[in-house]
Amino acid sequence: MANKKMIIGLVSLLLIFILSACAEQTEDTNNDNDTEQNPEESTQDDMEGMDHSEMHMSGSGEVPEDLKEADNPTYEVGSQAIIEASHMEGMKGAEATIVGAYDTTVYTVSYTPTTGGEKVTDHKWVIQEELENPSETPLEPGDEAVINADHMEGMDGATAEIDSAEETTVYMVDFVLTTSGEEVTNHKWVTEDELSPVE
Repeated sequence: MANKKMIIGLVSLLLIFILSACAEQTEDTNNDNDTEQNPEESTQDDMEGMDHSEMHMSGSGEVPEDLKEADNPTYEVGSQAIIEASHMEGMKGAEATIVGAYDTTVYTVSYTPTTGGEKVTDHKWVIQEELENPSETPLEPGDEAVINADHMEGMDGATAEIDSAEETTVYMVDFVLTTSGEEVTNHKWVTEDELSPVE
């Protein structure tokens, strides 16, 4: 009888030991996951929910022929401003030189790249003049249009759904990434709301 009680006691202790070890491992795994997710979540917040891994940071400086230069932009060509947007890592907080200022309608768009891969959602920005056969009146959320711009891999020729539309001044800018020191030239586009004066 005593042996039976001793065996039951040992088995109980062994089970308690195994269960507590499993619980600690699960807790550690959860903690590791939390640690891994936090930087990712903050990066996603900074990038405003967009995946810009395929973004062409620098551009040619060419703009559509029918794009209208802004008559009286808040930030004149040649002036400096601070970028408040984070379309890409190292963009926010960079000092930009204004290369061009244009009055247009800007859109956030969602589309599936022509090169395949996952759908891009809420991409900022595509302007009215970068749509194929643009209409004279601005499009509205839910409308579809073919993109005639290559800010990102697989964008040119993709059919986009308009997520939002806003009439504003957009800027083409030069700046240096705060993360790597890489120079970005003729970046398209930054809106007036995404800039602030240099103090």
